[in-house]
Amino acid sequence: MFTGIVTDIGTVTARETRGDTHFRIRTSYDTGSIAIGASIACAGVCLTVVQKAADWFAVDVSAETLSRTTLGVWGEGSQINLERSLRVGDELGGHIVSGHVDGVGEVVSVKAEGESLRIDFRAPDALAGFIAEKGSITIDGASLTVNGVSGSVFGVNLIPHTQQVTTLGKLKSGDKVNLDIVVLARYVARLQQWVKAS
Repeated sequence: MFTGIVTDIGTVTARETRGDTHFRIRTSYDTGSIAIGASIACAGVCLTVVQKAADWFAVDVSAETLSRTTLGVWGEGSQINLERSLRVGDELGGHIVSGHVDGVGEVVSVKAEGESLRIDFRAPDALAGFIAEKGSITIDGASLTVNGVSGSVFGVNLIPHTQQVTTLGKLKSGDKVNLDIVVLARYVARLQQWVKAS
């Protein structure tokens, strides 16, 4: 589990296909404290550390994950939001995030609002009903507050700090992002379906 509070921006330094796709990611984390088998959210996707050295770790990604997330377009130089998994006793600064991406959204527009950036995204129709104004959503691993919803389009505002410590400040129209909706919304929807069917 994660909180959606990005703690590093990693850089992909190598990509290799060997059955699954193998990525090497440079990080400023103390990799000595990262165990092989540990989970790290990479652009919001929970991935397992399979190798590491002083300033990098590596992950293997299945074809299924590549097809359902933005990881398929990662190449050398791609920058990605990173978060280590939540430990008991850690501060929960964002919201509970599973790291299981629900779908890929698209940037509709980016505009300045004072020092903040207003970014509108289009969500897949299947996810639109789970996104609520003033609710939380995870975009490329960052926990954000939804400021407005119109059909399948929703908007968020990025303060300068968020622009600096995540990759989101560099987004432009047409870019694709990983979306992770609040887990509780899925359970509520499933409960409603079950009640209607019974």
